[in-house]
Amino acid sequence: MSINKKHIAFIITAALSNQAHAAGYQVSEHSAAGLGRAYAGDAAIADTATVLARNPAAMTRFKHAEVSGVMSVINPSINIDDHTHNETAKDVSPISVVPAAYYIQPINDRAAIGLAIFSNYGVTTDYPTAMQAGSLAGKTSLETVNFNPNIAYRLSPQLSIGAGVSLVYGTAEFNRRLGSLAYAAPSHNLINMEGTDWSWGWNIGALYELDNNNRFGLSYRSQVDLNFKGHFTDYLGQATSKPNETVAANLNLPLPAIAEFSGFHQLNPQWAISYSVQWTQYNKFKEIRAISSQCKAGTCFVKKENFKDTYRWAVGTTYTLNPTWTLRYGFAIDQNAGQPTLSIPDTDRYWYSAGATYHYNPALSVDVGVSYIHSKKANFVEQTPAPMNELDRFTSSGKAYLAAAQINYRF
Repeated sequence: MSINKKHIAFIITAALSNQAHAAGYQVSEHSAAGLGRAYAGDAAIADTATVLARNPAAMTRFKHAEVSGVMSVINPSINIDDHTHNETAKDVSPISVVPAAYYIQPINDRAAIGLAIFSNYGVTTDYPTAMQAGSLAGKTSLETVNFNPNIAYRLSPQLSIGAGVSLVYGTAEFNRRLGSLAYAAPSHNLINMEGTDWSWGWNIGALYELDNNNRFGLSYRSQVDLNFKGHFTDYLGQATSKPNETVAANLNLPLPAIAEFSGFHQLNPQWAISYSVQWTQYNKFKEIRAISSQCKAGTCFVKKENFKDTYRWAVGTTYTLNPTWTLRYGFAIDQNAGQPTLSIPDTDRYWYSAGATYHYNPALSVDVGVSYIHSKKANFVEQTPAPMNELDRFTSSGKAYLAAAQINYRF
């Protein structure tokens, strides 16, 4: 059996996006209040401190210090049918828990500062170890956390601006197995890489208030380039000098830039509508390359990617039932980011959301939100590395259930 570096590159392919709840490897779960309206209007509404994840300029609307803590649970159900080997991998993306925390402190009538701790990107997928397509899919894990201090200033009664910096920490792990390439057990390891990195980014935003009932938000969050520093193990010795050798290696990965436009309109004392358009710059994701002076020609693997910029459209309503209860509903269309592959079975997604707020008193409130996300089926083919070199046919299908709870306290 012979597997060269090109095939190793194809095998590992750093499957950084295999999730049913957001396009690519993006994480949208920042707020339980926002989840209830499918995140429609989140850059303009500013109903809780979680607005920091979307638009720092909206901090000028806060008259008192406020803190919010969020816990989101993502339960995806993604199944992969391997028509070539007549196998099905069920629930390849495990349940994930996404925490977040936010604090906003007004300085005076014009200025405010705040701190957000949340994640914009992350995914974990795990295929059965004995799967015949193990050379194309194994375990992939990407986790990031963003420490994001911000400042905002009101330029006029209508216009506010804001800006922040991001310190992002990321961890990544990838492994693949021999699968149908094995003469013996398909669960035998093929390659593995683990790494960590810190990197910096920035964000800006603006909020324009026509009046107290109508406002628009615009925000931009920069790309963050992570250069994971870790170890690469080649169990066959094709990229390194001998089998089972572990070498120090780096892997570059961009966390794409994000821009969002939102609107909010309070139609009457009970009803409000909101909407958002979000753009994610995935076209900068051109390849995955791991390098090491101990790998042949300095490259452990390289994989070309076919990603494109994506858009997400959301519309939502908010209904004030009484001073104690607020209800929310929302719908969103999340456009796919890349061509479907076994590692990245990316498709368009449709969000159906609902949520509520319980106002315990003027200082304390609790938000809950739920969403059902339906994903289109995707049919695709991939070529197994040498010596098989066969085109395997796959179908991915999936859905996801999201739930989030949030507590807010105003000082």
